[in-house]
Amino acid sequence: MYISRILETQIAESLEYFPVVAITGPRQCGKSTLAKELLAQRTKSSTNANQGQSLYLDLERPSDTTRLSDPELFLGMQKGKTICIDEIQRMPNLFPLLRSLVDEWQAPGSFLILGSASRDLLKQSSETLAGRIAYHRLMPFLWSEIKGQTNLADYLVRGAFPKSILAQKPSQSLSWLSNFTSTFLERDLLAWIGASPTSMRRLWTMLAHENGATVNYSRLGSALGVSDKTVRNHIDVLASTYMLDLVPPHHSNLGKRLIRAPKVYLTDTGLTTSLLGLRSTEDMLGHPGFGALWEQAVLMNLRGLYPDAEITHYRTAGGAEMDFVVNVNSNIFAVECKASAAPKLSAGTHNAIEDIKPKHTFVVAQVSQPYPHSEGIDVIRIDDLAEMASLKF
Repeated sequence: MYISRILETQIAESLEYFPVVAITGPRQCGKSTLAKELLAQRTKSSTNANQGQSLYLDLERPSDTTRLSDPELFLGMQKGKTICIDEIQRMPNLFPLLRSLVDEWQAPGSFLILGSASRDLLKQSSETLAGRIAYHRLMPFLWSEIKGQTNLADYLVRGAFPKSILAQKPSQSLSWLSNFTSTFLERDLLAWIGASPTSMRRLWTMLAHENGATVNYSRLGSALGVSDKTVRNHIDVLASTYMLDLVPPHHSNLGKRLIRAPKVYLTDTGLTTSLLGLRSTEDMLGHPGFGALWEQAVLMNLRGLYPDAEITHYRTAGGAEMDFVVNVNSNIFAVECKASAAPKLSAGTHNAIEDIKPKHTFVVAQVSQPYPHSEGIDVIRIDDLAEMASLKF
C-alpha cells in the first residue's frame, strides 16, 4: 500500500521545470518509494510514449553500478527518459556528466537523484548543477501523512520511519530500529568518517539522553575521551546525514545575554526511544525525556511542512525560553511544545514572547481540539501545524 506524501506535488512540479531534481533525506525515510510513484505518475500522464519512459538505478546494487562502468556511454543512450539515480552520493563523479547531458538535452525532468546526504555534503551537485537542480528534503512520515494508519502514542514510540511505524507488531518495530542503528553505524557512517562504530554508538546514545538540550561539545568530548573538535566534526556528519537536527540559536538585537549553543535532536523519535531502551508507551510516558520527544516530533513536522522556513530556538541567561522560533516568509511565529493535555505557560515563556514579539505564538500540546489561550496565543494539536502560517484558528 502506497501512502501519499505531502512533497509529491512540489516534486512533480519541479520535474516539469528543472532538468535535475534531488530528493534528499535520511536512509529508509521513503525516498525510493516516493520516486517510483512519481515515475509511474509521469509515465501514466505522459502523452508522448518516449518522454513517459523512465529508468531506475540503485547505486547500492552491483548490477546497476556495473551498468555505469562507462557512465557517459550508458546515460548518453537514455535521452528522453526520466533517469532516477538512487544513493547518488556513492558516485559523486557523476555530477559533471549530468551537467553536460542536461545542457545538451535541454529537457526538464531528465534526472531524479536521491541521496542520504545533505545538500552541503553533496557539494558537487550545488557547484556543477547550479541553476539546473531543485532540492527537496523528505522527512520520515509526518503526522498528517500517517495518522490514519496509527495512533499518536505509537507515532512517538516507534518513530516515523515507514518500516518501523507500519510494522505489524511492536517487536518487529523494535527489531527494525535496532538493526537500522547498527547498520548505519557499522556501514554507512564509515563512508564519511573513520570513527569506530562503538565510539559513534556511545556518542549517539549520549545525544539521545541530551535530546532537546543545548550542545556542550567539551563535556561530550571529555566523556568520550576525545577533543571537542572531534565531537563537533562527528555531530556535523550526523547532521549532514540527517541523523541529527541541530537548531541554531535565535539572533536578537535586544542586548540580552543569549544562550548561543545549538539545541540537538535526533531526527526521529523511534531512534531516540530505541537508544534509550524505551519499549512501550508506558516506558515513554514515565521517562524524564518525554517532553523532549514531543519537541522532537513537533520539530520534524515543522521541517516537513515548512521546508524553506528558518527554525531557531530562543533562550537567555535570565530564563526566557522558547522551543522554536519559526520564520516563514519573513513572518515570525513562536512555537512552544507541551506534552500535556492541560498546558501551562511559564514566566520564561511569556518573557520570551515579549522579547521575540512574534506575529503569533502557538502552544503545541496533546489536546483534543485547538483553542485560544490568550491574546496572540493559541493552543493547537500537532494536526494543526499545517495551518499555522495561515492563522486559521
